[in-house]
Amino acid sequence: MATLQSLDPHTPMFAQFKEKTGPIVLANTFLVPKESAEAFLPLFRRQAEFMKAQPGFVSLRMHKGTGDSRLLMNVAVWESTEALATAFGSPEFQRMAAEFPDDVVSYPHIFEQIDV
Repeated sequence: MATLQSLDPHTPMFAQFKEKTGPIVLANTFLVPKESAEAFLPLFRRQAEFMKAQPGFVSLRMHKGTGDSRLLMNVAVWESTEALATAFGSPEFQRMAAEFPDDVVSYPHIFEQIDV
């Protein structure tokens, strides 16, 4: 199973699930060692197909770091934190998450859009 790390130690993702807000963006950066790269994407695609079928899902894009980067970043839009938390907490999603290689590190964080 991938290791979850917080981008903001003061507000980890699980604490963010308590906020009743939306729409939200989940930005999840993955550090995928070269040895695990081949196994990672097929597992992620299975998870993505599951999430796309969940209530409240809006969109998803995966991005790869340029050059020799080992970083991948998933940017997913959800109608609400509640919808994301429900999908994330489902037993089926948790079973799939457990299949990720142990050397993968995930840095998820939830964001709201602001006007600039």
